[in-house]
Amino acid sequence: MKNMIVAAALVAAAAAPAQAARSSPDEDMAKLLKGRVAEAPVRCIPVSPTDNNAVQIVSQRALVWRIGSRLYVNVPQARAETLDDDDILITEPFGGQLCRNDQVRPINRGSRIPKASLLLGNFTPYVRSAAK
Repeated sequence: MKNMIVAAALVAAAAAPAQAARSSPDEDMAKLLKGRVAEAPVRCIPVSPTDNNAVQIVSQRALVWRIGSRLYVNVPQARAETLDDDDILITEPFGGQLCRNDQVRPINRGSRIPKASLLLGNFTPYVRSAAK
């Protein structure tokens, strides 16, 4: 019994720094957009089948596509809190574009269980700030 208590304490101690070191979704967004300014939102963005790694998920917040030097931030219309940065995002663009109201589906990487579909909102482009 004593060994089990010691083992549980070691596991808890090891997990505590990992949890403390993990940044919040707001910090992740701030780091991603540092040095960038927002432009007017757009309804659609161009995507291609070769852009598999162009999307980044910010847990509980948004989906971010990197196209050239621009970042396009999309906050889904509902259920953004279900996003996890370790999810895999399934998209089905029509005509080479993703647009507002298109559906995307995050899938849990570990279990391969799909989550509920999300409806995309407008895409806000972020460009590097000219001021340094």
